[in-house]
Amino acid sequence: MPNTTNYAIQFEPEIKQKYTRELLSADLTTQNVNFVGANKIRIPYVTVSGYKDHTRNGGFNRGNVGNDFMEKTLSFDRDIELFVDSMDVDETNQALSAANITNTFLKEQAIPETDCYRFSKLYTEFTSLSGTATSDALTGANILDKFDTLMEEMDEDEVPEEGRILYLIPSLYKLIKEAEKITRTLEVTRDATVNRHIRILDEVKIKRIPSARLKTAYNFAEGYAPAVSAKQMNMLLVHPDSVIATDKHAYIKLWPPGSHTQGDGYLYQNRKYGDLFVINTRTEGIKINLASE
Repeated sequence: MPNTTNYAIQFEPEIKQKYTRELLSADLTTQNVNFVGANKIRIPYVTVSGYKDHTRNGGFNRGNVGNDFMEKTLSFDRDIELFVDSMDVDETNQALSAANITNTFLKEQAIPETDCYRFSKLYTEFTSLSGTATSDALTGANILDKFDTLMEEMDEDEVPEEGRILYLIPSLYKLIKEAEKITRTLEVTRDATVNRHIRILDEVKIKRIPSARLKTAYNFAEGYAPAVSAKQMNMLLVHPDSVIATDKHAYIKLWPPGSHTQGDGYLYQNRKYGDLFVINTRTEGIKINLASE
């Protein structure tokens, strides 16, 4: 009887840890999403009328309640199958082992592709819902003023203060560190380590994103690559409540030799099915700055 042990399970905790640690859009992931049918998310929203003046002759003013639903359909369904001959595993001194294949695929393909898809889909849906991205040139002299303006706009639109995240490319992170008007305190530890990181700005979490993962459009024909029409996003201020990002299904399987009929070797299969959606009524929780052309 062939060996059907799924060796991928042996390093599943490591896979999950790597995914959480290196997926830069992980903070946008929505927990406990309810699906309607096979591939749809149904988002309810409610409208209610406001107070009216009370009269003291008994009774209450009757208001109006309305509700509707937004339906979003999952469309990002990806998979790959890799075959490694048994002798290749042996003769590469285990360089092509299951763990190495999985780690390499996650690090170089699955994780960055997920970030690229999520951020570009966020931009696409935001602009399709009449959201406008700015393209102001940012410098050390004005970057904090620009950030303050975006925060002020969110405050005026009553976007919750807690939970906002600022995604930006490394060159802008450097600008913030060098920005005029910024006040910092340097902490030098006993071993003379100096920490100059800026992780929080006005209670907003800062996440540095490689420029290659923050384009407006990608070609996903094989792997991922910036589309010809892609623009560079410099800075993305988001409240996670403005989006739904979910993975409905994830599958990783390693078939050892003898457990399949595709040759004498290891067969690695990986599938990921999910999507990101901007909630139609919460576009105020998204602010985007594009590189000036």
